[in-house]
Amino acid sequence: MAAPPAAVGSRPNRTVLLTVTCLGQFMVLLDNTIVGAALPDMQHRLHTQLTGLQWIVDAYVLLVAMLLLSGGVFADRFGRKRVYLAGVAVFTTASVLCSLAPSVGWLIAGRVLQGIGAAALSPASLALLTAAYPVPQERIKAIGLWAGLSGIGLAAGPVAGGVLTDAFGWPAIFLVNLPIGVVLLLVGLRSLEEASNPSAPAIDTPGTVLSVLGVGALTYGLIEGGARGWTSPAILGSFTVAVILLAAFATVEARRSAPMLPPRLFRQRLFTVSNTAMVVVGFALMGSSFFFSQFFVYVQGSSILRAGLQNLPASLAMVIVSPYAGRLAARYGFRTVVTVGLAVAGPGLLALGMVHADTGYGNVWWRLAVVGIGFALTMSPLTGAAIQAVRPQEGGLASGISSTTRQIGAVLGVAVLGAIVRTRQSDGASFETALNSAFLAAGAITSATAALTGLWLARSKPPEDSAAPHRPTDPHAVTTSNEAPTNSR
Repeated sequence: MAAPPAAVGSRPNRTVLLTVTCLGQFMVLLDNTIVGAALPDMQHRLHTQLTGLQWIVDAYVLLVAMLLLSGGVFADRFGRKRVYLAGVAVFTTASVLCSLAPSVGWLIAGRVLQGIGAAALSPASLALLTAAYPVPQERIKAIGLWAGLSGIGLAAGPVAGGVLTDAFGWPAIFLVNLPIGVVLLLVGLRSLEEASNPSAPAIDTPGTVLSVLGVGALTYGLIEGGARGWTSPAILGSFTVAVILLAAFATVEARRSAPMLPPRLFRQRLFTVSNTAMVVVGFALMGSSFFFSQFFVYVQGSSILRAGLQNLPASLAMVIVSPYAGRLAARYGFRTVVTVGLAVAGPGLLALGMVHADTGYGNVWWRLAVVGIGFALTMSPLTGAAIQAVRPQEGGLASGISSTTRQIGAVLGVAVLGAIVRTRQSDGASFETALNSAFLAAGAITSATAALTGLWLARSKPPEDSAAPHRPTDPHAVTTSNEAPTNSR
């Protein structure tokens, strides 16, 4: 692999590269949480229902989830600088299109483009950073800064979303990406050095296409089922198509020499269990946080600005606790920390399922913080467990799959919990009661996963040649993790 001149160049060049890559990932992570604060305003101004809001969120997450692994391969084969800047350009342009969207349909289309840009930008940013720091200890520090500084976007999202939406309306949350994107393009074109890996594996086009269409069809059925009827031909047809496409995906992956999702990895119990638990983490975390602002605005009557501030405890807890999760896992073991994290997050969600219109914020904020702490304790160790289950040279692939499974869980969480809310409302329940049902369902699933994961991990052993903790040799795919890869072990 050819190393760019920055790898042995001056400190200022590295500083610029670190700034550019951190700022790009910051923009992606900011978009994960800033949209939630604007959902009530979108619903009001775009005259859409819950289904439309679900698509606004899931259109983005779905593309990121399905293209994340391919993004790293693209960066290796076609040049990391080229793919990074292309991702920035697509993401920025899509953000402008989102801000100008005259209808929900146009906004969803813009969110799809944003997802494509993020799936290219994220892995390429980490690939550039890794190539510029060939010395392991320096690389560890650089990746730690990359994850920590960019992760601030998670905590800033709810507040920034509330402020911008309250002052200018929901389009402002997308326009905030414009100056960031322009700066990244101007500085990146002048300062970044190109690097690539000609021996990188071929892009798994059939697997990528089948996975996007299969999960997309499943998501369509889950989101639209409440509105169209679960037994309507369109919904039954979408589920049938999803099963066929996902079966075809599994068949294609089993026969390819370099699949994007190698089936053999799932023969390792530790790998399978950790990724299954990660799906639940994404499901419960993203599915429940989708309703946080809506609860404060529609149930408790908060303003959009105040709701953004009220959301802060969950994301702030995650940013603070995440850097320590990997250290705790290294000291006490994956099983203990993951089980404790899920056991904390589950009851936290159950507690949220018991809040009402007259519940004071003093009795709400700590529930959000408990949920954030619990999930922060699980994500990094679960990624570490997945990496521990494979050979050292497959660590990057394992961490990428872990990020992908979390995103898939997020897609399903928004779809399924949204379906629960819509079904409860169609049965005559109030929005408050319907939200309580969604939080209780997420809490029950998370709590059950805590017990099962503890038992499964106790019986799981990594292969002999991966018994010692190790770092991924190709960490491109950890891109959308909210925690530093160095803390995953």
